[in-house]
Amino acid sequence: MVNEDVADYIERRGCDFRVCTSCGGPILLPVSMKPPKPTDIQVKIRDRTIFISIHQARYLHSIHRGMLPLFLDPPGDEGPAGNEF
Repeated sequence: MVNEDVADYIERRGCDFRVCTSCGGPILLPVSMKPPKPTDIQVKIRDRTIFISIHQARYLHSIHRGMLPLFLDPPGDEGPAGNEF
């Protein structure tokens, strides 16, 4: 399940994303920063694709805004990642 605010964020960014492993847990990054692997699971969300690492897929119940790192949002962007995390 992809939360609606994350789907909106991905649509605004206009690119595909990948859920991958970080030292803090699963993280959602643009494929320009973390390219997909052939083993990734693909989830279509509107006109975009979220690639999910097979190492993360078994543990995920949803893709939520807590998985978006703060550095992805430019200053003044009131996007779903906001400044909450």
